[in-house]
Amino acid sequence: MTPLVDTFGRLHDNLRISVTDRCNIRCFYCMPEEGVKFEPRENILTFEEIERFVKIAVTMGIRKLRVTGGEPLVRKGLPALIRKLVAIPGIQDLALTTNGVLLAQHAQELYDAGLRRINVHLDTLDRERFKHITRRDDLDKVLNGIELCRKLGYGPIKINAVAVKNLVEPDVVELARFGRERDIEIRYIEFMPLDAQGIWERDRVLTMDTMIAMLQREIGPLEEIPDADPRAPATEYRFKDGVGRVGFIASVSKPFCLNCNRVRLTSDGKLRYCLFAIDETDVKSLLRSNAPDSAIVEAVRSCVADKWIGHEINTQKFVPPPRPMYSIGG
Repeated sequence: MTPLVDTFGRLHDNLRISVTDRCNIRCFYCMPEEGVKFEPRENILTFEEIERFVKIAVTMGIRKLRVTGGEPLVRKGLPALIRKLVAIPGIQDLALTTNGVLLAQHAQELYDAGLRRINVHLDTLDRERFKHITRRDDLDKVLNGIELCRKLGYGPIKINAVAVKNLVEPDVVELARFGRERDIEIRYIEFMPLDAQGIWERDRVLTMDTMIAMLQREIGPLEEIPDADPRAPATEYRFKDGVGRVGFIASVSKPFCLNCNRVRLTSDGKLRYCLFAIDETDVKSLLRSNAPDSAIVEAVRSCVADKWIGHEINTQKFVPPPRPMYSIGG
């Protein structure tokens, strides 16, 4: 079958699957502390529906999967889905993004189900700052989960840290040192306009260039990794002393839209060609009406064909998506 190529020539082989919009922390840049309205559970795709969709997507060239949320570990029975996805012929890579709060409870069963790659969202190693950001006192749980994954043999393990200016500057270097000591890549993500409360402002973005300067001043020289995947969202560097790697997802200061290879499936069954997309393609109705595979293929191809050149964060044309991050899927 013809691969998924959009009108700008971008090949799509990466599918991000949100399994829930619920989360057990309340990061201030993502969710309000109270009054969050989640999708009714009957609106959330079943594991069988997700499995069918992925099997169809593989026929169009999807090879990489990432399971996200919300917080995916609050979805009951998640290892059963991991086992289903791992078993699909053609899938070459499967990863999970989690906030890590429940990781120690589920790491073993996820590993037994076939999961090996994991990204943990952790902005700070400081307990008080963690409480301020997440509105929860769960830092020890996250650190214990990371350590257990190391012992079990997960790899690579990466940490995703959202970089909010005038807040996390003390954490940039400390996280890098943490990663250097444990063979964990730290990925710094520029603060993006995806919050549910409209608090994003450009002057609150701690940029990639600023963070690189901090790391080189406090730890040592960095060099860009020359053989990195050009379609990966992060620009990756290694320390010249040979110890440790860091990555930067610079969606604001250095957009990488022209290299994008991803499509996203929300927990309620909508396909999105961009994290910032305004429009969505409903595939849940097709899955639940027992539509033929050909109808789902047509819907996916139509979605990718409609993909824009980029999100335009840096222009006056930018319009924030109608969904917040936890509802879209990380």
